[in-house]
Amino acid sequence: MAAQIYLKRQRNGYLSFFSFHLERGFSLWSMKKDPDLEVALHRNRRWIVNNQIKNIIMQCPNHVAPVKYLQKKFKNLDLQGKALNWIKKYPCCFEVYLENDEYYCGLTKRMMFLTQEEEDVKDMQEGLYADRLAKLLMMCCDNRLNVVKLNELRRNFGFPDDFLLRIVPKYSKIFRVVNHTGRRSSVEIELTEWNPDLAISAIERKAKKDGREPCFPCSLPQTWVKSLERFEDFNSTPYISPYLGLDGLVEGSKEMDKRTVGLVHELLSLTLWKKASIFKLGHFRREFCFPEKLNVFLLKHPGIFYVSNRYQIYTVLLREAYNGFELIEKDPLVIVKEKFGELMQEGLHEYNRRHYLLNLEKKRNRGMIMSKPEKRRNQRDETSEQDKEGGDLGGIFDPEERKRFYRVLFDDNAP
Repeated sequence: MAAQIYLKRQRNGYLSFFSFHLERGFSLWSMKKDPDLEVALHRNRRWIVNNQIKNIIMQCPNHVAPVKYLQKKFKNLDLQGKALNWIKKYPCCFEVYLENDEYYCGLTKRMMFLTQEEEDVKDMQEGLYADRLAKLLMMCCDNRLNVVKLNELRRNFGFPDDFLLRIVPKYSKIFRVVNHTGRRSSVEIELTEWNPDLAISAIERKAKKDGREPCFPCSLPQTWVKSLERFEDFNSTPYISPYLGLDGLVEGSKEMDKRTVGLVHELLSLTLWKKASIFKLGHFRREFCFPEKLNVFLLKHPGIFYVSNRYQIYTVLLREAYNGFELIEKDPLVIVKEKFGELMQEGLHEYNRRHYLLNLEKKRNRGMIMSKPEKRRNQRDETSEQDKEGGDLGGIFDPEERKRFYRVLFDDNAP
């Protein structure tokens, strides 16, 4: 009897374990993969690392950093190997020189030009960043956001690294910094002035432009019949703006779900690349009243959002913002960052090509590569001799006959 109870408990425990992982796997993998959007979600780790190296160099005196100093920073960048070897791979971005038996690294002229262009864009868009920050605070339950949490998503929204010192004091009528506990981790930005002109979502702005009622667009193919039916049912109820607050809304109700979808849609609309990490969005569960399992919630709306777990980083993307893998509307800051990525790739291709030729030359000098032009020439001579001796096979083996054959096969106007 005791053995039967033990086996029953073991079986139930196994089933619970299996059910948990089945539910977890379903919730994270159930959305059908879209090749174009997967390309759009491709995170170039090299670009991220080089951007961080650029920021480190810009903070050093005269914008020059000792390579030894960069080597120490490599641990924070989660990189292994020698910093000097990494930097030399991108000659279009970084230049290295030796002085007093020590290597130093600076930025190339083209890289400095792009860095200055990026700063100019940030200066020109300070007002836009202030509006964007105000819209984020207006969607919060108490119009406040924790600075530490917001700092994790600052680059998603295009905020400069020093936004707390650069933007908040300049717009003191709109924002103020508060700290009720005295701890650094408790510093918050609070909205002090509500602007009704900003309390208009991207959905409402588009509907007003088109002269219709606000509703969510659907970006699913017609073959997704069941998903389209669920979307139409969801979209049939009135749109609820994320700026209206939570008055009268009950957690778990259709109205609350409608507002949450509108809230995530608006948040993604404010980002540079119209995408965000679900894990990082989950940090704002209290501020934005997100459901506990945000990833599962988003998977219920495949017509609006695309959820991917590429690189085991769960990301949500706004479907309507992309045409294939290309972003439809690009922020000026995105255009500058894409130029940086192109410059980085140009330098990497140059480095790889140069090292390929050097390695090829070394192998030739060691006799590891034998030249074969003579052999090929002999084969061609033998073939031509066979043709002269009447060894022509005829048919499509004849070059002229083969050309005519393909003309007839592929050209409708051929005789």
